[in-house]
Amino acid sequence: MMINRRLLSSIEHSLTEFPAVALLGPRQTGKTTLARIAANKHPNSLYLDLERPSDLAKLTDSEFFLSRHADQLIVLDEIQRQPELFAALRSLIDEKRTPGRFLLLGSASPQLLRQASESLAGRISFHELAPFDISEIQPSLSELQNFWLRGGYPLSWLAQSDKSSFAWRESFIATHLERDIPSFGIRVPGTTLRRFWQMLAHLHGQLWNASRLAAGFGVSAPTVQHYLDILEATYMLRRLPSLQANLGKRLVKSPKVYVRDSGILHALLDIASLDELAGHPIVGASWEGWVLEQIAQLIESQWQLSFYRTASGAEMDVVAERGKRKIGFEIKFSSAPSPSKGFWLAISDLKLDHTYIVAPVENGYPLAANVDVVPAAELVKVLQAI
Repeated sequence: MMINRRLLSSIEHSLTEFPAVALLGPRQTGKTTLARIAANKHPNSLYLDLERPSDLAKLTDSEFFLSRHADQLIVLDEIQRQPELFAALRSLIDEKRTPGRFLLLGSASPQLLRQASESLAGRISFHELAPFDISEIQPSLSELQNFWLRGGYPLSWLAQSDKSSFAWRESFIATHLERDIPSFGIRVPGTTLRRFWQMLAHLHGQLWNASRLAAGFGVSAPTVQHYLDILEATYMLRRLPSLQANLGKRLVKSPKVYVRDSGILHALLDIASLDELAGHPIVGASWEGWVLEQIAQLIESQWQLSFYRTASGAEMDVVAERGKRKIGFEIKFSSAPSPSKGFWLAISDLKLDHTYIVAPVENGYPLAANVDVVPAAELVKVLQAI
């Protein structure tokens, strides 16, 4: 089953403007497939998989080999395996600065991002390929719940049954911990990082408190901060900052932490079905994180996302800012959402231009002036209109 990826047009456009384009993200999101589709528009494009010994052998003298194909689009998959290539790419690009020379694919890693940005500054455009979002799946109301349960990784969403989807996600977690993270040069035992990841799953959507988590985990606060940085850098976690504004209020300053993919969250918590999810204490926080991830993926990159909370109880789950514009999103797992007093206080404090309450409802409706309840399935329309 072929699902059109929203990012394809952006990659194709970047290839007409930049000598190098990087497509980054976790494994199994479809980077290779997307790159092959984009490369098909370039005659005689060359694909090299840097995990394949025969392709690696061609790059023994990388400058010589790559210079011989200067008129082709060269796709380098798993580029993090050969970070020394960045220096060669810079030299080749500076010799012939034409767009669409290199398409680099890599699983996220701090080292890869740092080296690519430093070596190819001004020569490269970065894109992140996340798991499927609702604009790509276009789920019905009934399909949306399954999408929330399974998450957006292609092989999880397209699995024949919930059981096989769950098994795939368990395998993905193990592979990420035992193979992917060590391949980035990160030396943390997989069992330790898994236990930390599971602890964060239970704290999904809550405020980050390194000292409290370190005490429960039996390590120092800097150590748990390091673990958090690892999982965030490899696209497994999202850190949502608190809104910092001069409003004369005592604001909460700690960020919230979410497991980015809802299917991975449910696998970490051993939730394999919608019935199990419905009865689990995490259900509301899981829904909040899933909606947040959809907003983060679908909203234009110029918008800055944060949450708002004061010591007096004013709270807004997501605040999107762009220049002087502020849009609020409150996320409720209810067929008849009823906002709290803190919600209305936040609207007053922030002077929001518009606020949306995102809920699992079939049809949207206005709740007050500039406040609308909207179905999660209509987030695409909402975000395109703001």
